[in-house]
Amino acid sequence: MRSVLYPGSFDPPTNGHLDLICRASRLFDRVIVAIGTNIEKNPMFSSEERKTLMQKCCKDIDKVEVVSFDGLTVNALEIHHGTAILRGLRAFSDFEYELQMALMNRSLKEDCETIFMMPTANNSFVSSSMVKVAAYHGGDFSQHVPPVVAAAMKQKIMETKNEQSF
Repeated sequence: MRSVLYPGSFDPPTNGHLDLICRASRLFDRVIVAIGTNIEKNPMFSSEERKTLMQKCCKDIDKVEVVSFDGLTVNALEIHHGTAILRGLRAFSDFEYELQMALMNRSLKEDCETIFMMPTANNSFVSSSMVKVAAYHGGDFSQHVPPVVAAAMKQKIMETKNEQSF
């Protein structure tokens, strides 16, 4: 069975993420969406909330499993019996970072392969960070995320702003 591990913080899951997941599900027997912890980021949603949101987003996509992991991606790849790591490249600026990460992963696990996929044109500029900024400042971000994610983000922002008003 050919399984691909798609790691990320997915904070929040975007339509771009789902696009890659759908397309990967046509190429692989199994797509493992691995919700990770990035110590360099301050997440909007907890790991468990992100996992739940992603499970809701992927419920109608065959061959997708959503898991959480902490630590090295190559360890998650091994634990979940993945064949390769899937990464999305939106722009040339993503390539340098992703290449370094792929080379580091291969140095940690010699047979670790990384597959790069390009987004569709309408998702080529969307990032979770930009979606969060637009949402927090009242912009219309709903076309960039699934409806369940948009609702969760609006709720989270409302809670955050209410906490800050005290």
